[in-house]
This record gives sequence, C-alpha cells and structure tokens, in this order.
Amino acid sequence: MSKVCQICGKGPSVGNLKSHSNRKTKRRIHANLQCKIIDGKRTKICTRCLKTKNKKNK
Repeated sequence: MSKVCQICGKGPSVGNLKSHSNRKTKRRIHANLQCKIIDGKRTKICTRCLKTKNKKNK
C-alpha cells in the first residue's frame, strides 16, 4: 500500500542523512500514518488529520 495520507495527500519527503564527517546521503522521511476505520472503511490517515478529526468530534 502507498505511504500517502488518504485525506490530505501528505506523502514521503526527501532529506539528507549527515554523518560525523559531514558527508550527506539522501533519505526518505515518511509521514506518520495510522490505519483507522472511518465510515466503515479502513483508511490510512496521518496523525495531524487524526488530531483535527478528533477535535471536530468533541
């Protein structure tokens, strides 16, 4: 399955790993996705959208 939030579309971004000798290599930074059941369907949702959804339900 893809590593993209199904609500906001947030996906992996690109950054650098930096060693002690200051060499840089590319790395991928994945979004913090959680599998939750919303409206009877399993959804991959990022934690920011999950927090917003919980705030609106209160």
